[in-house]
Amino acid sequence: MMNAKVQSLKAFLAGAGRVALVEVAGTKGSTPRETGAFMLVSGSATFGTIGGGQLEYMAIDKARQMLFSPVEGEMAAERPEGVVSEGTAGASSTAAATPPGGFAATLPSRGRGTLDIALGPEIGQCCGGRVELLIQLVDPALEAKLVAAAEAEEAQLPHVYILGGGHVGQALASAMALLPVHIVVVETRAEALKGMPEAVETKLTPMPEAMVREAPAGSAFVVLTYDHALDFLIVAEALKRRDAAYVGMIGSRTKKATFRNWFLKSADGSEAAFARLVSPIGGDAVKDKRPQVIAALAAAEIMTALAGHAAAPSAQSKTPRRKAMAG
Repeated sequence: MMNAKVQSLKAFLAGAGRVALVEVAGTKGSTPRETGAFMLVSGSATFGTIGGGQLEYMAIDKARQMLFSPVEGEMAAERPEGVVSEGTAGASSTAAATPPGGFAATLPSRGRGTLDIALGPEIGQCCGGRVELLIQLVDPALEAKLVAAAEAEEAQLPHVYILGGGHVGQALASAMALLPVHIVVVETRAEALKGMPEAVETKLTPMPEAMVREAPAGSAFVVLTYDHALDFLIVAEALKRRDAAYVGMIGSRTKKATFRNWFLKSADGSEAAFARLVSPIGGDAVKDKRPQVIAALAAAEIMTALAGHAAAPSAQSKTPRRKAMAG
């Protein structure tokens, strides 16, 4: 199943006409995005982001200068006074007031150029760092490289298994469909899988606990079926996975206590394994029990757990860093 981001990238490249790639080639100090972050710019649209704000507006202007220069691939060294990029409604042009050193541009060679931008008051930002941007025209070879990189990044996305497609499961799938994860909704009822977001993978199975055993290392498991006994069975299986990034179960403190009693006495569980269970999902600081609210809180909790797992030394050695498009 193709990730929505890869589909969107292919659709943009197919329909945008001439396109320029704007990539963060280097950073110093505090910056909105990391090295390797990129966006694509066409004459009327953009795909992705390098952090927003004036930094992005300036980059879009420079990219469009390159796209529409009478000289193939030429990029002006100074931003024209009064220019506001197409597709950036509400942006004000501060080029005329930008003092020397606010940013510097180098003329490109064969459709490539760089911007070195200080993120200070000169351009209306207060990050305090410095960003080097590489801007280049996208040719067929670079297009193929972009798609291949997106597909490779997709293959490395952490998996989030939502075991149960009821009201909260539907809301959680929708909330997480926007995030850089691979979502799998597992159900025993076919009707509960209807209406899931397009980016979500669905699995219909009479044995959802088997999906837990087959999941990749570093996965997150969120258990919220229609049956407490089934919840307990799946959670017990998930807690056997010492490589799981997150194991959560919907319910109350009473349900968690009941599960603990069963887990320790009837499922050969241990206190150490039980301590890894997150329940109720999303915490109990917010008392609002509407599915969308629970989903928002749980999504933040899951992403925090995945980030912590990825940062662990054992995980770092398995997860390749994203390579920049430059070169």
